[in-house]
Amino acid sequence: MSIVVMKFGGSSVADADRIRAAASRAIKTRKQGHQVVMVVSAMGDTTDHLVDLAGQITPAPPKREMDQLLATGEQVTISLVAMALEAMGQPAISFTAGQVGMVTDDAHTKARIRSIDVRRIHEQLDTGRIVIVAGFQGVTEEGAVTTLGRGGSNVTLVAIAAALKADVCENYTDVDGIYTADPRIVPNARKIDRVSYDEMLELASLGASVLHNRAVEFAKKYNVPIHVRNSGNERKGTLIVSETQDMERIVVSGAALKDKLARVTMRNVPDRPGIAAKIFHTIASHKIVVDDIIQTTAPGGAATVSFTVDLGELADARKIVDKLAAELRCEVVYEDRLAKVSVVGVGMRVHTGVAERMFAALATEGINIQNITTSEIKISCLIDREQGKRALQLVHDAFELGGRKVKPKATRKARK
Repeated sequence: MSIVVMKFGGSSVADADRIRAAASRAIKTRKQGHQVVMVVSAMGDTTDHLVDLAGQITPAPPKREMDQLLATGEQVTISLVAMALEAMGQPAISFTAGQVGMVTDDAHTKARIRSIDVRRIHEQLDTGRIVIVAGFQGVTEEGAVTTLGRGGSNVTLVAIAAALKADVCENYTDVDGIYTADPRIVPNARKIDRVSYDEMLELASLGASVLHNRAVEFAKKYNVPIHVRNSGNERKGTLIVSETQDMERIVVSGAALKDKLARVTMRNVPDRPGIAAKIFHTIASHKIVVDDIIQTTAPGGAATVSFTVDLGELADARKIVDKLAAELRCEVVYEDRLAKVSVVGVGMRVHTGVAERMFAALATEGINIQNITTSEIKISCLIDREQGKRALQLVHDAFELGGRKVKPKATRKARK
């Protein structure tokens, strides 16, 4: 019997009626002959409410205690979903992540999964029950509660699907799938029917909010197809799958905006081997994720090292970098009003003119590019945050992602 893992986000379990609707969908899948595991998030805005509540107690709550607090949101949901299923005549059982042996490291508020013991899930599935697992959370080997960071329920979904060797995992949310851009910002954004793991990984890491990039990493590593669907209808959504040759025909698949970025610039850094390694080893040891890095040198043995971080991590980064700056006798400048607009597509590998078209679109409205980063399948531009939304609209229209046919400059000889 095949296994289907279904994840329902906060908006899909926001109240009793939506919980019953999610339960009905799971029962329908069960009646089709599948074993069903449900992964659920906290109801509606519960997590935001808990974060706000902690802020009323202290401006700097301990991260361990934040995990203890935030994990309660999912525990409420799993119990209510199990009750709904039982009331509909479907045997069910709920588990916290700790109860199913989801072991993580000890990086509180952004833990990473190390292992999952799925024996307990299999035992319950074999009795005919639907199993409901709390998303977003785990436990350390010592038993401390952890959370996986924003979007962590998506990570739980794919990790459990991979561990169970599920046939498919379905991510139910309040939108119809993955769009060519955020439809809240770009009204003519179009739903994408199929997207590759690599494209989705780039889009997720560059600001697309439907899926967490770590969830896509899991899916790619274990070749788990993800079907992103709307919990409010039966329409097909977006399939995230391995890359196919047909995907190269589309030069750009989507555009994304990350609008809460900060930049740290260290000036007059000693320009000698080992300094950059020391800086970024220290930052990494504090579990701070660094984005774009630029280093330039100047006469006299000095260098400038610049990098970006998510705005939410700037306060932690500042504490570390200030100490490093004092030790290295360099000066530091912090900027907290930046954004990054990006375009992504596997077709970039075999088509030219992508960068030119993107830069020209931004130039039409005087949007200054502060930094450019590229890979085989993406181009990103760092800009002022105030111009972020307009920049996303411009590049989306420049590549005619709203449904009109793109006419690229094709070549098999060069990229971008």
